[in-house]
Amino acid sequence: MSGKVRLSASVDADLLAAAERAVATGAAPNVSAWVTDALRMKVESDRKLAALGRFIAEYEAEHGVITDEEMEDARREARRRSVPVRGTRAGEGRRKYGR
Repeated sequence: MSGKVRLSASVDADLLAAAERAVATGAAPNVSAWVTDALRMKVESDRKLAALGRFIAEYEAEHGVITDEEMEDARREARRRSVPVRGTRAGEGRRKYGR
């Protein structure tokens, strides 16, 4: 890891407010740490998306372009195999099954 570098950046007000809330609640030690974590997550997300893009390109080069119909079939199959998990929303009481 290299040393720290001071950064000056303009951000959306709601994002700064979220960072300040994270600090106020103890979820982050300070705004700089919160921003650093966000930048790390963005770098990792971009790395994973690039790897996925390469995988899909290689798959399609070997098997042909994935069609909209194939994607819809895969979505339907994933939904069929899914297991619903229900929780409660904030402020709602817990409901009993069958009621």
